[in-house]
Amino acid sequence: MAPDSTAGQSSSRGKRADAQRNRQTVLAAAAEVFVTSGVDAPIRQIAARAGVGMATIYRHFPARADLVTAVYRHQIEACAEAGPKLLADADSPFAALSRWIDLFVDFLVTKHGLADALQSDDDRFAALHTYFLDRLLPVCAQLLDAAVEAGDIRPGTQPYELMRGIGNLCIGRDDDPRYDPRRLIALLLRGLQRSPAT
Repeated sequence: MAPDSTAGQSSSRGKRADAQRNRQTVLAAAAEVFVTSGVDAPIRQIAARAGVGMATIYRHFPARADLVTAVYRHQIEACAEAGPKLLADADSPFAALSRWIDLFVDFLVTKHGLADALQSDDDRFAALHTYFLDRLLPVCAQLLDAAVEAGDIRPGTQPYELMRGIGNLCIGRDDDPRYDPRRLIALLLRGLQRSPAT
């Protein structure tokens, strides 16, 4: 009886691992589709990108709001987890901050269409903005503090104002192909740096 029980547990773990892999694949595919087609993209387009059936998507995410919320929570987590890793691996705290801001901009760019969704009455969306700030503000603060302590940037920049400023620079990117917010964000970062003379 014990061997059968062990085999059953192993099979159950395998199914859970497969289900988790499918979920991650769907989230990654949905994020890519949202960039090009917005959060109202057809589910079949996401399924095709993920290489799964539509039933798999609906099994994990019964409503579109579930999928949208999960995609952005997943991306918020990835952005939050990247901060400490970059700080440990980068040549300097300023390099870590710059790379993290690049990831943050990537995240903001994938929010195509999310603004309208966030204005809906769905409670899941209402909690998403709070979750965004709760997870990312401390990471930004850690990177800023490390860069100040290393003498890379001037003190006094608040995490919220930096993230809000970057967010504002990203507005309108979709409406004007001549506008590249990354150029202005690079200027903003250069403005934070201490000059060699100071």
